[in-house]
Parts: sequence; C-alpha cells; structure tokens
Amino acid sequence: MKLKVKDMDIATGGILVAILNEKDAEKLDLHHGSRVKIITKNKTETVVINIAESRKAVPKGSIGLYEEVIDSLDAKNGQIVKIAPARRPVSIQYIKKKLDGGTLTKEEIEQIVWDIVHNKLDATELAFFIAAGYINIMSDEETVLLTKAMAKEGQTLKFKKPVLDKHCVGGVAGNRTTMIVVPIIAAAGLTIPKTSSRSITSPAGTADTMEILAKVDFSAKKLINIVKKCKGCIVWGGAINLAPADDKIIKVERPLSIDAESQLLASILAKKASVGASHVLIDIPTSKEAKVTSRQRALHLKKDFESIGKKLGMKIKVIITDGKQPIGNGIGPALEARDVLWVLQRDERRPKDLEKKSVMMAGIMLEMAGIKKGRKKAKEILDKGIAYKKMQQIIDAQGGDPCIDPDKIKIGRFTFTKKAGKTGIIRDVYNRNVSKIARIAGAPADKGSGIYLNVHEGQRVKRGDTLFTIYAHTQQELDYAVEMMKKFPLVRLFL
Repeated sequence: MKLKVKDMDIATGGILVAILNEKDAEKLDLHHGSRVKIITKNKTETVVINIAESRKAVPKGSIGLYEEVIDSLDAKNGQIVKIAPARRPVSIQYIKKKLDGGTLTKEEIEQIVWDIVHNKLDATELAFFIAAGYINIMSDEETVLLTKAMAKEGQTLKFKKPVLDKHCVGGVAGNRTTMIVVPIIAAAGLTIPKTSSRSITSPAGTADTMEILAKVDFSAKKLINIVKKCKGCIVWGGAINLAPADDKIIKVERPLSIDAESQLLASILAKKASVGASHVLIDIPTSKEAKVTSRQRALHLKKDFESIGKKLGMKIKVIITDGKQPIGNGIGPALEARDVLWVLQRDERRPKDLEKKSVMMAGIMLEMAGIKKGRKKAKEILDKGIAYKKMQQIIDAQGGDPCIDPDKIKIGRFTFTKKAGKTGIIRDVYNRNVSKIARIAGAPADKGSGIYLNVHEGQRVKRGDTLFTIYAHTQQELDYAVEMMKKFPLVRLFL
C-alpha cells in the first residue's frame, strides 16, 4: 500500500513510531502496537503503529511520521512511501524467556541490546526486559554477556594500559570527588579518561558541575586528543555514545525507581569497558539516606562487582562509604564547582570532608596501579598545587578559562539563610531532603541555584550560627523551596 508522508513535527525521544488513519489501519488489519515496514526508494525502516481517530490528525491515504522515522528514512513531507506488514522483534521472545526464569544465551542478549539501541522495542517491551532482570536476577555469565553487548553497541576508546577509572553508585548530595581525583591521578602520570553523567534526579551530575569550568561535550576523537595531552579529562559520556542502551534503560527504570541488579552492574561496567579501563574503583555510599540503604546490600554488590570485573579482565576495588549526609558544602553545579576549586587551590574555605574522601580514593587508585603509599602521594600532589595545575591544563584543553576565580562563579542572587534557633549539636543532615530542596530551588537547570551547607553531622553550633543558605535565580523558586522545607527539613539539631 502506498501512502503520503505527513511530518508530525513530534519526537518520541527514541522509539520509531508512525500514525495511520483508522480507516487505513482497519483495511490493513493493523492495530495499536502493530509493526510495519516503511519502504522508500533507498531505505527501509520498521516502525510501531499508532492509530489516529480523526482525519485532522492524519488523513486517509497518509502516514504520520515522528521525527526519528523522518530522520532514519531521510523522508520529506508529502513523499510517497510503501508500507508492508512486519513481524515483531525476535528479542521479544527472549524477553519472555527471561520472564519465565530462563537463562539467556550470548546471541539472545546481543539481539535484545541491538533492538534497544536501534529503537526496535517500545517502552512496554523494554519495561518487560527490565522487569525480567528485576524478578529473575541474571547469572554472572549473563551479566558479563550483557556488559559486553552494551559496550559493543556503542563507541569504544583505546588507550595504553593501565587505564584508571572510578564510579560512585550515587545517592549522596555533593560528593564531587571525581573533579579532585582525576587531576591527582593524571598529575601522577596515569591515564584517566573520565566520562561522567549529567543529573537524573540529583541537584547536579559531575558533567553539570564541570560545565561551570569548561566544555564537556566532545567527539571521541577530541576526547582522545585531550587525554593524550593531559593524561585525563572530565567530559559528558552522553556526547560520545558510550553504551547507549544504558541511557534508554534508565529512562524506563526512573519512574518506578527500579534498579535491576544485573542491569545496574552491566550499566556501570559497560561504560568502563567502553573507555578501556583496566583498574576501576567503585564507591558504594550506604545509609538509609543513600541509594544503597543497607550494608548487607552493599556487601552483596561489592562481591558481584569484583566477580564480574574479574571476568571482564578488570581489576576492581570496591569501597563502602558513609552515605548518611552530603559530602562537601555546595549542592548544585556552581556551588560544587566553587568547592572543588577551593580544595585544589588549598583555600581555607575548602570542605575538608570532600578533600579527605577524594585523597582517600585517589590514594587507593594509585596503589591499584602499583604506586606505593598512595594516600601520602595523593596528598602531596594536592598540597604542592600539582593537582591544581593539572586541573588548569584539563580546563584549558576542554575550552575553559584555566584561571577562573571561584569567587566570581555566578550563583543565584535570591537567597534565604537559615540560622540556628538554639545552641546544640547537629544530629542529622538529611541527604534526600537536601537534594530535593536544591532541585526545587532550580538546580541543576539553573546552574547557580542550590544550597550551601555551613554545618555537618556532629558539629556544635551556637544560637544564631548560620546552618545553610538556599540560592535561586528567581524569587518564586526561592519562596517555593523555603515553603517546601516545612515538609522536608534539611537539618536536625539537638541539645
């Protein structure tokens, strides 16, 4: 059947979708979710069908194409195309097999990942794959195969070994250790091509914070050149198409906050494999306020990371850290970038907890690569200003100002400061509430918005001492954040 293309000027964000008028769909015995092949002179693409119930949306004799299909086919509005029935992706059978508790083969896992990357599965089908891994946890062998398949379907980078990398499982506000660890490791002469994420549910991701200081969007070729020059980089992984199946899986997992264990392991390690990492440090912050809520769960993940990493040929070290409260003082891209520079510049205002954790992590990584007394070496590199000079080199290579003044970083001009109403000791700083209020204030979309914490757990304060300040770019956002604090308090004080 021949139909005229109607460009819908709408994107799905992934899945390939076309719309048929209900009369044409009835004639072809097609239903919502049916697959058809769209055939042009030069290209063929398989899409999922939606059905329009009005002529206004898609007239009879036309086919509405979403932007992903338009781009894939190089189609034009008004162009005549052919359509023909198509079968559902074969990977759906494999997903059902896993739902039934079966074990997937290498070929089956590779087909599922290929279909995910090439938008062949709709959101429901992808959700069933995630659910299958959540209900029936994959074996180590399946997880290794999934990791390799995810890495294979994206960009891969090669550097001379050893190649160091790190990852934090997440759930702790601030915690911007990467931006201190990378220049320490690179200054020691080791290679660390750090690809980081943007925020998903937090007030800032490492890429959001680094973007205050320099560009983070680079091609693979440019990234390689930066690393060759500086021994390290801090860039956004999404621009390089590393393990792209991971981003599509995360979008579906997010609404239900599902972390299927095998997919979590594969997600993290696939991106490490993509940059050729040989030595990887995994940080698992643990507490009721963190993403991993129990030590038992953390120990289980530790064992799995080390087991899977060994089978992938990676040397993996896992540390379980305290995730009860934020790390650092600034929460939000600009405020976190200021903290990082203060640490690197050895400014007296630097957050000591962020410095301590960063030095500890860098020391472990140096020892993993064969350098003795790693923590002492890391501290020396930091204290002598060598790490700061390396960070300046990285910032310059990534198109930023290497002499940026942390005091001139723009932060939100509307502020609310909370002071202690009595003398006492800080009992709790609520991680999740800090993240929530920082986001309500505008972070990370407004990079200068967020929270500056003046206190941490166990600290003694006097009546009238500043506890924290909220920053926002509009009075409306600030007022809303202050109002929501009544429901989500940031700190708890006791006598």
